[in-house]
This record gives sequence, C-alpha cells and structure tokens, in this order.
Amino acid sequence: MSNLNFLDAHGHIQFPAFDADRAEVIKRAQSERVKMIAVGTQAETSKRAIEVAKEFPDNVWATVGFHPNHLLKEWHHDKNEQFGAEPEVFDIKVLKALAQDEKVVAISECGFDLFYDASAAEIQGRVFAEQANLARELNKPLMMHCRPSKGSDNAYEYALNVLNDPKFKDLTKIMHFYAGSLDMAKKLADLGFYFTFGGVITFAKNYEEIIKYLPVERIFIETDCPYVAPQSHRGQRNEPVYMIETVKRLAEIKGLIFEDVAANLYKNSSDVFKIH
Repeated sequence: MSNLNFLDAHGHIQFPAFDADRAEVIKRAQSERVKMIAVGTQAETSKRAIEVAKEFPDNVWATVGFHPNHLLKEWHHDKNEQFGAEPEVFDIKVLKALAQDEKVVAISECGFDLFYDASAAEIQGRVFAEQANLARELNKPLMMHCRPSKGSDNAYEYALNVLNDPKFKDLTKIMHFYAGSLDMAKKLADLGFYFTFGGVITFAKNYEEIIKYLPVERIFIETDCPYVAPQSHRGQRNEPVYMIETVKRLAEIKGLIFEDVAANLYKNSSDVFKIH
C-alpha cells in the first residue's frame, strides 16, 4: 500500500447510484488512502451527504448546495441522483440549517448551467448569489458548477459578475470540472480561483493546455462520481478510488513525478477544505 493520501474533492457517493454497495465502494477507497467529499445538489441530497459523512467519519465529508440545473424549466429526473421524482424548491433557510453541521466543508454544488437554456441565467444568478453569501457568512469555500453555452464562457462570466461584489473578495472560490477557455482560466487564476479536474482528462485532449498553464497548487482532483469515469472504466459507474488514475494522467500532462504531484494535490485540497 502506498503512503500517499488522496482527496476526491467533488463526488456524489450519497446518490442512489451507490445504494447497493456504498460501504464496499468506500472501503475500496480507504484501502488506497482515498478520502472524499460528498457534494449536495439539492437539500435532500445535501442532507444525505451529511448522513453518509457521519456514517463514515474518517473518510467522507459533505457539502450543501442547490445545483443550477434544478432551476431549468425542463427539469428532468435522474435516477442516479434524486430520491424523489418531483422537483425540489430552493430554500436558502433549509440549506443554511444543514450547512451548520461540522461535517460540511463547503457550499456546493451551485452556479450557472447555460448549456441547454441560456435564458435560465437570471434565476440561476439569484440562487447562486444567495449561496455565495451563505459561504461568505459561514466562512466556507464556494465550489461552483459553471457550464457555459457551447463555444462561449458565459457561465463563468455570469459567476464573476456576482462574485465581483467586494464582500466576496476573501471568499475561497473553486471551479468544479472546469471546462472553459484558456483565457478564462488565466483570468480566474489571477483572481485566486482553484480548479478541479476529473476523469475526462484521461481521454480528452482539450484540457491539456489549461492544465499545463495552471500551477499544481491551484488544482484539485475530483471524480464527480457516479459520472465521468476515467479511461480504464469509461462508460461504467465512476467511484472515488478511480481518481488515482486521473492524478497519474495529470502528472503526465505536466511532466512531473506522480508522487510529488499526488502529495501536492492532497495538501492543496485538504488545506482548503480543512480535512486532515
């Protein structure tokens, strides 16, 4: 067994996709020294994330948040994610109550998703601003989902419009599953943002220029499980232990030694989320 530690900075181990074998999945991660953050996407999945984090206190932490896709007019039920088949109404008071729990290390998953419907930006912006303010009030990192319209950086631009308010100056900001342009990555990096990358970098080439540009100190590794498994498990359900393959690929892209990169990545993310 390696003495390296790993932190899956963004996954959904609490989702129904893992109901049949969650303990086994977490045990596999433990055997390779992989810790994980269970990221909420609604109040119900946030509550469940906290419950799983308490069930596995040495290996799992939680976030609370409301995903922008749940604000789209054409909401759809994802059996891998939702427990119920009805849309949930956003309520910041509910999220704030959940966020007080000691196992909650960030406010997430929130932001802008304009890939299917750019007209959703207004309502997504209002909901995102409330969650950003919650992160500021509680002094917790804000981990964002920003998916722009094809060929643009509009979701990132909308997020910056909200976060440009001086009250968010000292907020720790993380772009989950970054998929914007190199120019936008440079702008976000200059503003102190962190970036997460997942299994997609093991089979897609269009992230390499951005990864080469960003310093390791600004990068976290995630799985976004059960989605987007790395190349060796592509098309299958993703799980936290697979993040090690992504770390290896990141080291290759940057031309650095795997062990050094792994140690840096763990320190970066565990320091920001206060997980040790």
